[in-house]
Amino acid sequence: MDSFAATQARMADLDDRIRADPARFRVLTGERPTGRLHLGHYFGTLAGRVLLQDRGVEVFLVLADYQVITDRNTSRDVVANVHEAVLDYLAAGLDPAATTIFPHSAVPSLNQLLLPFLSLVTEAELHRNPTVKAETAASGRALSGLMLTYPVHQAADILFCKGNLVPVGKDNLPHIEMTRTIARRFTERYGALFPEPEPLVTASPEVPGVDGMKMSKSRGNAIALGMTEDETAAVIRRAKTDGERRITFDPVARPGVSALLTTASLCTMTPPEVIADEIGDRGSSELKRVTTDAVNARFADHRRRRSELAADPGVIDEVLTAGIERANAIADRTLDEVRERMGMRYLARA
Repeated sequence: MDSFAATQARMADLDDRIRADPARFRVLTGERPTGRLHLGHYFGTLAGRVLLQDRGVEVFLVLADYQVITDRNTSRDVVANVHEAVLDYLAAGLDPAATTIFPHSAVPSLNQLLLPFLSLVTEAELHRNPTVKAETAASGRALSGLMLTYPVHQAADILFCKGNLVPVGKDNLPHIEMTRTIARRFTERYGALFPEPEPLVTASPEVPGVDGMKMSKSRGNAIALGMTEDETAAVIRRAKTDGERRITFDPVARPGVSALLTTASLCTMTPPEVIADEIGDRGSSELKRVTTDAVNARFADHRRRRSELAADPGVIDEVLTAGIERANAIADRTLDEVRERMGMRYLARA
């Protein structure tokens, strides 16, 4: 059995276990608040988080604000980005009573776990992490200490709440392996405390941007979840296609056309080839109209709920206050347990 088939088999077994006993699992997931959430976030991760929550799995959602400065000089817009993300989380169906939403800079004990965890890994292991290498190359900057230790900081995010399930794409598996290594080495050195989290490898589609490349905030090719219908139409209208009138689905030869077909397909759950055949010889203008209509119809309810939530100035503060309080209580308890295991408790218990 090849590795891909083996992964598929493990994920099928894991899915069965989640369905049978969702309360056994605690999920840690999240993202860096570097901009507005877009269709790639929704189809890639957000819809899956809602599904896990609705199955009865306890979900922790970290907005990794410290990690914003791993590859940039400023965190200027981070508060606005966090607020925008919270609106999209709620509009998509995440329930703050079931999902703990928090920025990790607001949880000091979580970040303090970074120190003992760093003692459990070597510099060579940090340098070998493929995500660290790829992000450093992409940024064009010198490797910062924060970027180098990014996988260990992510381990602290996962283990502070003793998360035992982490949804990831296949490219992020090395991060989870680092977390598993840290949990295992802590157990070997100090005694059992942390689970070795399982990766939940998602089969989420890669959502292309309007330029045919992967949808990304940094590339400026994204359709944000919070856009109005007119803003959506304007972004799609500017998409680069080609001069061929007949519409066909060919991601290699026709990336721009195929990107729009993929977007319409995801929003309508219709195969892109079928959409292409329906458009036929009506050209790129019709393709853009069809795609615009598909996106606007698919996210009409999301955007309506989002607008209603944004009209209440207290809703974001309520969600973050509750999430930060709960995350701090858990992190404080975990750090206390770590100190106990490490023999660093200096004051008698009350």
